[in-house]
Amino acid sequence: MKLTKSRSNASWIIIISIAFFLIVNVIWLGIPFSMAILWSVVDPAHPWSYPDLFPTVLSFGRWVDVWQTTSLPDALRNSYTLAPAVALLTVTLALPTAYAFGRMEFRGKKVAEMVSLLPMVMPSMILAVFFSSMLLELGLTEPYLNIVIAHTVLALPYAIRILSAGFKAIPQDLIDACADMGAGKIGTFKHAFLPMLKPSLLASTIFCLVISIEEFNMAYVLGAPDFITVPTILYSFLGYSFIRPDAAVVSLILVIPNVLLMLVIERLLKGNYLSQSTGKA
Repeated sequence: MKLTKSRSNASWIIIISIAFFLIVNVIWLGIPFSMAILWSVVDPAHPWSYPDLFPTVLSFGRWVDVWQTTSLPDALRNSYTLAPAVALLTVTLALPTAYAFGRMEFRGKKVAEMVSLLPMVMPSMILAVFFSSMLLELGLTEPYLNIVIAHTVLALPYAIRILSAGFKAIPQDLIDACADMGAGKIGTFKHAFLPMLKPSLLASTIFCLVISIEEFNMAYVLGAPDFITVPTILYSFLGYSFIRPDAAVVSLILVIPNVLLMLVIERLLKGNYLSQSTGKA
């Protein structure tokens, strides 16, 4: 009897938890996203205003207007040329540190790990102001290069954290087996490390891409007004000349690619690289 009652209580707890999760997600994500979609398809010739519950006329005219009359194409080109460069540079720089954190023991390791996470807790606007001053002192005035460096600094803690966890998860037996079979350092990395690091490499790359695409403060301080990105042009729509439908269009253009990137990595990570690399797939 007690066991049945316990199971019934557990079932109710699970149901309540799922319901609470769904309600919170609908309020936090579903409603704002739905409103952004509605505002983005308001016909320019038929404004949406009270007392209309929904737009009277729907069209993609607002998307066409924003594309043709604003600097959005330039902003998209800038954002999507910055992000791959940031991701490649960040992952390359993070690999040695991640290896040291994941596979080695040395004095001061805990302190070094904490120091590597500092950019995550520092306000990005403060970092942007000091970063701009430092880059000017160094004579670096190219906005593209400056933003790549700044975004790399912001993304490095995430890449290091993810990759160090990936290095730590690699069994030492597999590495020893490669060494026993005569594989050198390059062969060991290729046959032991790389196959099992694929999920971590993919995850860190996607995180770096998303961070670079969404970052505003560094891009604004180091690039505006000559070098604009999607977040900086969105900020211009939220200023004194606030136009809600235009802001909705740009915000969807900013959000949708990031959602697609996350879906891509989830799809890629479904492959069981661990079992494949150990021959147990």
